[in-house]
Formats: sequence, C-alpha cells, structure tokens
Amino acid sequence: MPRAFAEIAFTESVREHQKRQGSARAYGRLLETPERSGDRIGVAEAAFIAERDGFYQATVSETGWPYVQFRGGPRGFLKVVDEKTIAYADFSGNKQYISLGNLTDNARLAMILMDYPNRRRLKIWGTVEIIEGAEATDGLFPTGARAAPERAILIHLEAFDWNCPSHIPERLTLEELEPHLAPLRSQLAQLKAENERLKAGQKV
Repeated sequence: MPRAFAEIAFTESVREHQKRQGSARAYGRLLETPERSGDRIGVAEAAFIAERDGFYQATVSETGWPYVQFRGGPRGFLKVVDEKTIAYADFSGNKQYISLGNLTDNARLAMILMDYPNRRRLKIWGTVEIIEGAEATDGLFPTGARAAPERAILIHLEAFDWNCPSHIPERLTLEELEPHLAPLRSQLAQLKAENERLKAGQKV
C-alpha cells in the first residue's frame, strides 16, 4: 500500500482497531516511509485505466450518507489527462443527479476499477472538478457512446492503491468470453458437418 493512500485511510479510529488486532506496527511503517508514493499515475496505472469499460464511484451526501454508483461506457472512456488527473464525459442519464449533487457539496470521490478476468483492482481517491457544458467534453467524448455529454468530470488524484486479488472472483464479459468461445463454435460446426456426412453415408 502506498504512503499517500495510508495517510488518508489510517485515521485515528482505524489505527486504534489496528492496535487491538495486532497490525498497527506493520501498517505504521507505511506512514513512516520517507518517500511519498501512490499520489501520481504511473505507466501501469495509466494502462489499466485505459482498458476499463466501467468503474464504481462513491460520493457522500450533505446528510452524510454514502452513495455508490456504477459508471460504464466504451472501453477507454475514463481518460488519463496527466499524472495527477483523470477525467470522463458525464452523459445524460436518468436525471436524478445524486452523484452530481453530492460532489457539488463535497468534492471527494472514491473509485474502484475492476479487472475481473485477471483479478486486479485499483482503488482511487480524488477531488472532483466539474466543468459544465458539452463543449467541456472535447477530447473526452468516446467513440461509440450513445448518450449526449452534459459536462466534464475531472478527478484530481489524491491517492491510489492496488488491492490484494485473493477474494476477487474471476468473471468474464461476453466480449472477454469470445476468444474462448470462438474455437468451441468452430469445433462444434466441424462436428455437425461430420455428423451430417456420416448420416448421408448411412442412407446410401
């Protein structure tokens, strides 16, 4: 876990639980690391972000309630602007604007980006800058998107962390399954053709 993430995550209450459970010493070393890490997007993080076709994002309402939403789009719709900024075009949806309202009151955002086939997960914390108007989404609007863009959401990175894969289930989308299914379909077609030839030979 990078130091930047630990600085945000390990509050006094968290540290008290770590002390009771015996993990305080190990995690405390992260806070003492002289080199600060985990607050800039590197090559690995940029490549991972570019491949995602969706992510989970969490905001907090002005009444203190968390709200988690899944945001999806064409692969690559979440873009790395620079080592401290990622962004996406916010599309017209169901017009509830819960996340938008929450972010207007509290700009903090938490994200989880999943790669189920490879059992990888990237957690991101950042503060959001909202730029209204479709013109703000120039360069962010992905090819193939079916909805109209309303604004640009810029996420200024505070910290990230790669999680342990031990409890991540391995799942595949239809697109990810296709390379595995194509050979099976081909083999099935060959078997069907061979079966038809055998049937025709028996009739003769």
